[in-house]
Amino acid sequence: MKAISQDTLGGPEVLRMVEVDRPVPGPTEVLVRVEAAGLNPTDWKTRASGGLERMTPPFVLGYDVSGVVEDAGVGQALYRPGDEVFGMLKYPQGHGAFAEYVTAPSRHFVRKPAALDHVRAAAIPLAGLTAWQALVDVAGLKAGQRVLVHAAAGGVGHLAVQIAKARGAYVIGTAGAAKHDFLRGLGADELVDYRSVDFAETVRDVDVVLESIGGDYGRRSLRTLRPGGTIVSLALSLVDPDLHACAAELGLRSETMLVEPDHAAMRALAALAEAGRLRVEIAAALPLAEAVKAHELGETNRTTGKIVLTVPH
Repeated sequence: MKAISQDTLGGPEVLRMVEVDRPVPGPTEVLVRVEAAGLNPTDWKTRASGGLERMTPPFVLGYDVSGVVEDAGVGQALYRPGDEVFGMLKYPQGHGAFAEYVTAPSRHFVRKPAALDHVRAAAIPLAGLTAWQALVDVAGLKAGQRVLVHAAAGGVGHLAVQIAKARGAYVIGTAGAAKHDFLRGLGADELVDYRSVDFAETVRDVDVVLESIGGDYGRRSLRTLRPGGTIVSLALSLVDPDLHACAAELGLRSETMLVEPDHAAMRALAALAEAGRLRVEIAAALPLAEAVKAHELGETNRTTGKIVLTVPH
């Protein structure tokens, strides 16, 4: 099968199309014919540095998959060949979505709603699960609470806005002014232009902060939280090492998290999408052969929503 691989760490130019063996599903696994694969910041960061596990090339990147079940290993009973599914490969070890086929445990996938095409389905899993797990599982976001979402127009951010609204929260987002109308359309109640306004001076009485930027954003965000509030940080390598201690001194809760495959949460995301309550914005959809261009676009950090690679067969 065809796949996008690299022989060395580096810039987008190290990516190349290669021929590799088609994977064989093991017990409880499914073989999925990839129709589309979503890009996430972890992809271009891992390409350049080896990622959290300091992986050594060659390797095939990609965690987000939407496709069609082709075959299954022994003991797999959820899906049959021809079923359309989408999901996330195990993070960070289970990469390999930038290819014509992938294998993964069947419960890493759920059935793709008919209302979603493969491009939009492929854009949801990693970012959607990150937002869901941070807001729902870690922070325990409840109806009526106030949540501050940083980088609200990004891949995780724009899904987090919608998930928070679906949970009945009041949503405040930070984003450039040009993206405010887009975010209002997703349900954001209040928006802060981080280029002209210091959110730490204007936002108050927040129950939950979703922080994905790092640096001083974490400590500044503590000033927005009400007593007993929670900050969940996603950019692990960029988190202020003193953030947890600072939060504890103020009577606040600080957590860091990595996304995990999650069958129940994927089913919840699929239900929201099917009901029209979770809409993913596609910044660009490019063919697999244009993976270099896709990575270049992602690294600008200026896209709204998600970039997706389509896989012709």
